[in-house]
Amino acid sequence: MEKMPYRSDLDTTVSVVSTREARGDWQSGLPVLHGEHAVLRELRASDAASLFALLTTEEVARFISLPPTSVEGFERFIAWTLRQRTLGTYVCFAVTLKGFDTAVGIFQVREADRGFVTAEWGFALGSGFWGTGLFQECAGLVLGFVFETLGVRRLEARAAVLNGRGTGALMKIGAVRECILRKSFRRNGQHLDQALYSMLAEDRRAASISDHAAPLRDSRGLTSQIC
Repeated sequence: MEKMPYRSDLDTTVSVVSTREARGDWQSGLPVLHGEHAVLRELRASDAASLFALLTTEEVARFISLPPTSVEGFERFIAWTLRQRTLGTYVCFAVTLKGFDTAVGIFQVREADRGFVTAEWGFALGSGFWGTGLFQECAGLVLGFVFETLGVRRLEARAAVLNGRGTGALMKIGAVRECILRKSFRRNGQHLDQALYSMLAEDRRAASISDHAAPLRDSRGLTSQIC
């Protein structure tokens, strides 16, 4: 989900009554998802500073839509995520490490059609956590929530073809590359090709994807336990 659904220029604080026939418990507040090393929880206003520091660096922002450009902008984004969760159209988890409550990334899921039959997801992690196994562990937790709690049948992701790290991460967890969306993503004045990836509920059941990734590795490739 390189095109983030949040638009700061269109963000207004309004009271909207959900039209869903039944509210899921997650609409009142996201559950906390516990992994071996990671903890995923709902975003808080206090996460704005760390997300601004980690997600606006050149290497992280290269292949995502322009993130908020200030701590205040991230605070508005976080408030927006809570409103959308209440409406039942979108969820956003903060990525933290067990024993450390600082947000180091996010996982987003939005409904692509009514009732989350089809959904789109995206993620961003601080570059210091790339290649550590954190993404794989968090992805397993989010996929469990998506398919078991939201009841999604088809989950889609878009990644720039030039984003080898992102496309490789999706394939590693079993996403299937379906097609190329030509010149579908604009970034820094350029129109880039994206690949469309999908995962189906039956694919996940058949593959029995584990919610626990391998031990995290530091930047030297050494195994480390984070607690």
